[in-house]
Amino acid sequence: MPFTGHLEELRSCLIRSFLAVAVAFLVCFEFVETIFSFLTAPLRSAQAPGLILIGTGVPEAFFTKLKVAFIASLFFSSPVLLWQAWRFVAPGLYPHEKRYARRFVFFGTLCFFLGAWFCYEVIFKAGYGFLLRRYQVIDVRPAIRIGEYLSFSSNLVLAFGIIFELPVLSYFLTRIALINHRFLIRQFRYAIVLTFLLAAILTPPDIVSQVLLALPLTLLYGVSIGVAYIARTK
Repeated sequence: MPFTGHLEELRSCLIRSFLAVAVAFLVCFEFVETIFSFLTAPLRSAQAPGLILIGTGVPEAFFTKLKVAFIASLFFSSPVLLWQAWRFVAPGLYPHEKRYARRFVFFGTLCFFLGAWFCYEVIFKAGYGFLLRRYQVIDVRPAIRIGEYLSFSSNLVLAFGIIFELPVLSYFLTRIALINHRFLIRQFRYAIVLTFLLAAILTPPDIVSQVLLALPLTLLYGVSIGVAYIARTK
């Protein structure tokens, strides 16, 4: 395919992805109050004495609803986004490699939601409880800005959703012979450095958030090595 053909294909994939997100956004906006309650449930259940959620600007509630709907739309449109990503790279693959399309979309979506679930059920519940208890230790009543909480939480949820794609990518890249388990083992030291660098970029500037993201990412890299080994020896 010539360069202009790749650009046309990219344009087509981007338009379809945008439409999928836009439709999901409109649907999610209808249920934004329910989604918002779901996102704030881990914070409210942290049992921090005197905890309140506050807004400090006139339009903050409206923009918060838009952000919540947009974040939810990314999750619900993720199968379409993954399918469009596959469509874009498929012309460069051999026919036998294109057979993995459905499995890539299925397991990619599954791991994306699994990463988000892990963040919500494990990281949020353990992390928020620990962080909010620090207020109690210094006898301060926590008043959390809803905009800051949403940005912090959404960054972590999306980050965990993305990093849980690592074993899926490892499997398919191994099956098309771009990498293998030996390559991943040799790059382990560099992966650790990149893990903490990525955690520092995706999370707020505090060591607790970075560790909460870096440790699961390191574990997933180890899982990816095992996945690559299994894929290679099939």
